[in-house]
Amino acid sequence: MAIKGNLTKARLTESMLQLIQTSGYSGTGLNAVIEHAAAPKGSVYFHFPGGKEDLGVAAVDLAATQFQALIAEAASSAGGPAEAARAAIEALATIVSGSNFQLGCPVSVVTLEMGAESERLRQACATAFESWIVPTSALLEASGIDAKEARSLATVIVSTIEGAVIVSRAMQDTQPLASAADVVAELINHRLGTTGRTR
Repeated sequence: MAIKGNLTKARLTESMLQLIQTSGYSGTGLNAVIEHAAAPKGSVYFHFPGGKEDLGVAAVDLAATQFQALIAEAASSAGGPAEAARAAIEALATIVSGSNFQLGCPVSVVTLEMGAESERLRQACATAFESWIVPTSALLEASGIDAKEARSLATVIVSTIEGAVIVSRAMQDTQPLASAADVVAELINHRLGTTGRTR
């Protein structure tokens, strides 16, 4: 029974995540989530006593985990931080274009819609962004960049990617993401060059 309940909770969270990206947080009703997840009607408040806000926090947490996995995969398969950043951005571009520009970053959507209205959702979004900045910063540090500068550069990289996703969706073109990949890789290689290391 617990396994079945966990599966239902996971389906509701995944459905909320998908619907936020296509309809926005405000445009996503609980009935739509229940229908999309093919879940029992009483399941939302059973698994998420705080209702839509609880479900929104869970969806943001899921998005954070998914992008963390993307960063980890890019870092493990690339030859250095510049290549890792490019690989991560290219993977995002594939997701965005493969969804016909319907999918992007739900964390930015929730931040823009609810950041000033729900402290819980704002904090969840801040935590999500932090969970992407920290491993990016660690990768830069491991390549020889000073910790403070690595943190600053990682913040710029995550912010650049977020902006490029939004512009790509608006233009229905992945060129902004391709341009972001070029600029981010060049920026990283420049900083590595000043430390006496490349790649």
